[in-house]
Amino acid sequence: MLFAVALSVVTQAQVQTPAASTAGAVSTVVGLTDISVEYSRPKVKGRKIFGTGPEYLEQFGKIWRTGANSGTTITFSDDVKFGGSDVPKGKYLVLTIPGATEWTVILYKDVAMGGNVDAYDQTKDQARAVVKSAKLTEKVETFTVQVSDLSEDNKTANLHLSWDNVSVKVPIVVDFDTKVMKSIEANTKVNPNNLYNAASYYLDNGKDLKMALEWVTAAVAARPDAYWMSHTKAKIQKALGDKKGAMESATASKAAAEKGKNDAYVKMNNELMAGLK
Repeated sequence: MLFAVALSVVTQAQVQTPAASTAGAVSTVVGLTDISVEYSRPKVKGRKIFGTGPEYLEQFGKIWRTGANSGTTITFSDDVKFGGSDVPKGKYLVLTIPGATEWTVILYKDVAMGGNVDAYDQTKDQARAVVKSAKLTEKVETFTVQVSDLSEDNKTANLHLSWDNVSVKVPIVVDFDTKVMKSIEANTKVNPNNLYNAASYYLDNGKDLKMALEWVTAAVAARPDAYWMSHTKAKIQKALGDKKGAMESATASKAAAEKGKNDAYVKMNNELMAGLK
């Protein structure tokens, strides 16, 4: 009996050692789209990684699972453009075909295939992007995936793969305008406080300024002390060519900003009014 218990303990006990390829994950929001990546991270370990010949780990012209173990997956919460191709929201395997100067990066619909690239079926591709590769001056020991280079307007980013001395980037473009417009339509009806945000969005994106003026005028009427709202109203009026109205709104905004002790808005209103003279 004691022998059986001892054998059970020995059988269940396991020696833990570091994984050869550690798990990695990255997630970010581009515009209003959640983008997440899960992958395994092999190391160079002194090997030759990309090239032609038996001495190279990953051969030019042959499909690679893009990482180790079950490969790499990417998930989009909304429809996007990937390398110029339309991609519906969802989860995809990221497969690649390395080359000397350019790579083919594939989004593959059959996530269950995992790292078994022998089962690859090109008819299950969702998108293919052919992009130039770049040589790095400093070696990346551990395979790394990032969502990088987010643009100032939050509309673009890159899927960035780097390993050894190679860097590859694929552009991702998101469309949040449709979602914002639906939100504006719904929320300005039930919450007048959203009128200001809607007006600001219209101003910043060159949409219907007359509609924006209606919204911001209603917002200012509800919050005459909100100097930031009056300032936005002045900018909309200026854009519409109404210098007199813009001057009145900027003057009111400046007075409210002085009362609220916000020097930044006092300065912005002074600059705006100087441009109206």
